[in-house]
Amino acid sequence: MARVSRRSMVAGLPALAGVRIPEMPTVRMGQHSVSRLIVGGNPVSANSHVSGSLSSEMRDYFTTANVKRLLEACESAGINAWQSRADRHIMRLLHEYRQDGGKIQWIAQTASEYGNLKRNLGEAAALKPIGIYHHGSQTDSLWQAGKLDQLQDALKQIRQTGMQTGLGTHIPEVVDHAESKGWDVDFYMTCVYNLSRTEAAASQLAGREIKGEYFHDADREEMLKRVAAVRKPCLIFKIYGATRQCATAEARKAAVELAFRYAKPTDAVVVGMFPKYTEQVRENCRLVQQASAQRQN
Repeated sequence: MARVSRRSMVAGLPALAGVRIPEMPTVRMGQHSVSRLIVGGNPVSANSHVSGSLSSEMRDYFTTANVKRLLEACESAGINAWQSRADRHIMRLLHEYRQDGGKIQWIAQTASEYGNLKRNLGEAAALKPIGIYHHGSQTDSLWQAGKLDQLQDALKQIRQTGMQTGLGTHIPEVVDHAESKGWDVDFYMTCVYNLSRTEAAASQLAGREIKGEYFHDADREEMLKRVAAVRKPCLIFKIYGATRQCATAEARKAAVELAFRYAKPTDAVVVGMFPKYTEQVRENCRLVQQASAQRQN
């Protein structure tokens, strides 16, 4: 059997000879050119937002070798950035991938569990991310506690790293607040689902008892309206609702098109990928390329 190099693999599947990958559209992030499709880090961190069993399956699948295969497949297809947590596990994977010759750019999320933001930022900055953003769930907790303005010190510390400074959130009103106050951020990490509601609030909205996270489809356009309104670039995530919009090819296409209906020319989408059973990298590239082109026409 002919030997197949790792660079010829697409998420564990041999690449098709002679297949031409259309050029991925890009946006600017400071001095950096970033593909409009960014690969997300939640699956690699075994965070499915679906069930404990799926999260465990992701943990089992994403060995170091399979993480590298995914990132290689992304780079081969034109995805040049990875958004993921600035924890020691992810940073070690990124370091090893780069030692092997990988060039993917990194957008880092602060790791709330550190308890020492300065230390976390120092370790992340050593790997030269193109941007660092404040963890959205922690942002939302401060909003709910009426203490969001305390976040400015954390944003100042991110700014001091010299990296592009971002603010993550699942709550549209957080974007409104930051904009009204003129906060010093370069980009927003915007989730199209408000996953920070209490179970009581989610149950009232759904008209039934909700345990855990509630994916309310009407949330999507509420956040996307903010994306369209703000001048700063937005990285739009959870466009597939953590698989809830993935039942059919038509549903996936519609989810991507919805995001690009509102996205500015400076915005990108972040999509986590779990290619254990199906090829996802090239499909997502194709959908983003098509939706981006339609938006320009």
